[in-house]
Amino acid sequence: MRRLALIPIRIYQYAISPMMASHCRFYPSCSCYAYEAIETHGVIRGGWLSVRRLARCHPWHPGGYDPVPSHKTSNSSSMAE
Repeated sequence: MRRLALIPIRIYQYAISPMMASHCRFYPSCSCYAYEAIETHGVIRGGWLSVRRLARCHPWHPGGYDPVPSHKTSNSSSMAE
């Protein structure tokens, strides 16, 4: 399922994005962010993170560096040591 969700993003990156001028306010770009978010967090959570990011991509948002959040890890395993 994850690979299936990543295919349209790659098609956009290779076929459509090169024909458009670069206007992205964020680093990494929204398509790279979406790809990494889905790859890291899965289709549901990664898709939600991507939608939130796209909602912030407008002329009134300052943009900047916005990395994909890492997985939250449990401290229970480190507490057992």
